[in-house]
Formats: sequence, structure tokens, C-alpha cells
Amino acid sequence: MYKVLITGAEGMLGWDTARAFESSGHKVVACGRRQLDITSEEGTQQTVQEIKPHVIINCAAFTKVDECETDTETALRVNFEGARNIAQAAAKTGAYLIHISTDYVFDGTSARPYRESDPVCPINVYGLSKLKGEEAVAAVCKRYAIVRTSWLFGINGPNFIKTILRLAGKMETLSVVNDQRGSPTFTKDLAEALLIFAEKQPKGIFHCTNSGTCTWYDLASKTLSCCGMDPGMVRPVPTSAFPRPAKRPAYSVLDNSLFANLSGSALRPWSLAVEEYCQSLSPADRHQ
Repeated sequence: MYKVLITGAEGMLGWDTARAFESSGHKVVACGRRQLDITSEEGTQQTVQEIKPHVIINCAAFTKVDECETDTETALRVNFEGARNIAQAAAKTGAYLIHISTDYVFDGTSARPYRESDPVCPINVYGLSKLKGEEAVAAVCKRYAIVRTSWLFGINGPNFIKTILRLAGKMETLSVVNDQRGSPTFTKDLAEALLIFAEKQPKGIFHCTNSGTCTWYDLASKTLSCCGMDPGMVRPVPTSAFPRPAKRPAYSVLDNSLFANLSGSALRPWSLAVEEYCQSLSPADRHQ
């Protein structure tokens, strides 16, 4: 069993990851921003030296995609400099680092799922800041896995599914984008996958999402269906109907073959994950 340090432990993925590792018998030190601010180089070094973890899982990130466009400084400080700080600390202590990244490092023009070796070309500040974080980790660490994922949803925090349910309780129809395609990923499933990375400790970049693809419109329709609401209230619209500060890739599906080879199987289909997730939501979550 390992001593595992989890940064960003108060977020959706960090919260589920802490519970997955605790349930598997690992000694977990779960740090939110108050306990470990990865943007502080000195503080990060000191905390990691004190804890002396075998494995570090960096779930800390600035993920508000549109805000990244107007607050580039914070995006780079957290997603780039923070990643570099935690990578330097991992390198000094000899810890194995699992760094979480994103599908948004790609431009969305591919006609097939993106492989780890495909050229990166982010089209927004968030994707750029995460790419710079990836590059920092690879430059500093000898023992690391960069795990790219996409379209996260989970119990502990706001996400697209909760937003759809909240709006559905207030509106007669919902307009949802139908020309962006990706793979929704349940943080509970991704957390279980991170256990495999911690156990096998491969080096390099890996893609890890729930299986299958859909549009945001498809996800909204599935969500309402799972929660006993009318999916017919969802209306498909193009991205142009919702101008936003940050461009989104039209296609950001990730090829999970390397992870499937590592673990023996890919994660379950997104639709099954959404069904379980919706069943687990409290009435307050469904109607907040």
C-alpha cells in the first residue's frame, strides 16, 4: 500500500479519487487549496517534503474555461506553474506523479479519436495552460503519467448534468449544443482508473475517458430520460447559438487504447455511467 498525496481534493475528481484510494487501503493525504496551494513553489516543496508520499495525484486545476480567456494569469499560474511546482516536488522526493490533463489540448479538427501521439494545438487559453503544464511535468519528472480526460461529471461539485437538471426544473424547453462531440466521464470511474496507474506506474501520456461518444445535446437528453423527465424538451442548436469567450473543439474524442492495454479493459460506456450517476443524485441535486 502507498502513501498517496492528492491535490485539489475538494474538487469533483479529487474527492472521488481520495475515496477510491482510501477504500483500496492506501494511506491518503487529501489536500484542498487551503492545505496545499500548488501555485506556491516554496509551500509545495515544503508540504511534499513533510508528507513524503509514494504517489502524488495532481487534480488541482483552474477549469473555468471561459474565465481562463479573461484571467489568463490565473490559468497559467495554476495549470502551468502549479503543475511545474508539484512536478519539481515529486522529482525531489522520488514520488510517482499522476497529472490530470484535458482533451482541450487538441483543436477538434480530427476525423477519428485523438491518440496520445497526435499533434496538440489548443484553441483556447485553458487548453494552452494545461498543455504547458503537461510539458512542465514531462521536462521535470522522470516518473510520471499524464492522464488526459474529458467532460467530467461527479457528485462533489457543479457539472453539466446538474446544470441541465436545474434548468429543466425552471424552463419548458432547453437549447443545447449538438455540434460538439466528446466522451462524458464519471469521476468515480476515472478515480478507479487512477488506482491502476498508481499500481503499475507507467510513464508517459495516456487518454482515459468513459467509452463511446455523444454531443452535449445527447448528454442532456440522456440525463432527463434517466431522471424520469421528458427528453423531448431538449432542442438541438449549433455552437453559434451560444457565443462564448472561449472556443470549444468541435470533436475532442480521445482514443483510449493505451489505457485499455494497460488495464485490460476500457472504462464502461458513458451512458451506463450517466445512469448510475443520475440514480445516485439526491432530490436536492435533481431540483436545485
